[in-house]
This record gives sequence, structure tokens and C-alpha cells, in this order.
Amino acid sequence: MDNTKIDRINALAHKQKSVGLTEEEKIEQAALRKEYIESIRESLRANLNNISIQDADGSITDLGEKFGKKNE
Repeated sequence: MDNTKIDRINALAHKQKSVGLTEEEKIEQAALRKEYIESIRESLRANLNNISIQDADGSITDLGEKFGKKNE
């Protein structure tokens, strides 16, 4: 998600608090928020898929391969 969309989300939030939104703006706001949340989830999944932990016996477990969808 680029900064122009984030700025638009913020502008709609400020307008909602001050004067309210039209139906079209409410639909746009919902779509932008949905897209923003999905981009956050994708980023979090990517970060979690790159985590490896070292067990007490010295072996390394790649959590992305064990639990995530690293192969996709």
C-alpha cells in the first residue's frame, strides 16, 4: 500500500469525525481499510515465515517451513 492511499484513509477519518461522510466515501473508506489490513497481514506473514529458532540441542527449526506457507 502506498502513502497516497494511507493519506486518503487518514483524510476520510478526519472528515468522518468533523462533518461526516457520504455513502460513497464510506464505501471507499471500508475498501481502503480492508486493503490496508490485508497488506499488514501479508507483511506480518512474510516476517514470521523468515523466523528460525535454535532448540536446546542446537538444532535450528525454520518456523516458516514448519508452520507457515513458505513454499507458496
